[in-house]
Amino acid sequence: MLSAEPVADAETVFDGGWIIPGLVDAHCHVGLGADGPTDFDEAVSQAETERDAGALLLRDAGSPVDTRSMDDREDLPRIIRAGRHLARPKRYIPRLPIDVEDESQLPTVVAEQARWGDGWVKLVGDWIDRGVGDLAPLWSDDVLVKAVAAAHAEGARVTAHVFGEDALPGLINAGIDCIEHGTGITDDVIESMLEHGTALVPTLVNIENFPDIAEAAAKYPTYAKHMRDLYASCSARVGAAYDAGVPIFAGTDAGGMVAHGRIADEVAALRTVGMSATAALGAACWDARAWLGRPALEHGASADLVCYAEDPRSPGVLSHPEMVLLRGRVYG
Repeated sequence: MLSAEPVADAETVFDGGWIIPGLVDAHCHVGLGADGPTDFDEAVSQAETERDAGALLLRDAGSPVDTRSMDDREDLPRIIRAGRHLARPKRYIPRLPIDVEDESQLPTVVAEQARWGDGWVKLVGDWIDRGVGDLAPLWSDDVLVKAVAAAHAEGARVTAHVFGEDALPGLINAGIDCIEHGTGITDDVIESMLEHGTALVPTLVNIENFPDIAEAAAKYPTYAKHMRDLYASCSARVGAAYDAGVPIFAGTDAGGMVAHGRIADEVAALRTVGMSATAALGAACWDARAWLGRPALEHGASADLVCYAEDPRSPGVLSHPEMVLLRGRVYG
């Protein structure tokens, strides 16, 4: 535990450098790999990779693997789980979500996942509709209002995967707490996010995959063009959200197309949309911890710390911690 008072016979393990609270990856998937759900051993390996990169608090934004037994491991990062993705049939990546056959069932399923998880529920807000040939919302506005209310009644917050523009107004007006990716945000949406207090986790390192996604979608040219356009405008749109005051937090979307342990890359990417070095680091550290309701550097908090020989706000430093302390144990 951290102590604001002197501790008798304390041993010095790091002296002369920079010490910050354990980093936060606010959007990752422990138990998800390039080919879909992993086995439990691979999920543990992913968590170890995050730990060694200094990411000691993970918001798991949807996983098909039950990782709750990892909470008994002193050597693994703390995980805040959102349960399973919630989607409509054939409207998300196979084997990952719970498919809600009738959207009227969504509030009930949301309440179930709220009770299963750690204070978050994850919706798939939009995905390609092959009948339309483009991104399209999965849920009607009135159902979203009831679903978000059901989560809030259970004491949970709700977030949603959204790439395009059309799903955003309904989700935000329903009172959703966070938007993941958010490449379709517009000035009107930004105003609405400010009004409702909606946060954004833009997963910029994952957005770099949009050109490849578009290339693989030649069968759906409208969708492919849409993904390219969203990629081209992403930096400007996220930068506009930041300038307006939308709360932005760092998440890599690790699992699937993004390797684990890349939180430093996401912090660097946030710098490219106009965030200062301190603000970008805070989005993956003290600010993210406050948003998730977890302590940072305060008396009585767990000794979850990352140590650097140089200022971690300097280019290239964050990805090379000198030492990681998790629950007071030294790694690295």
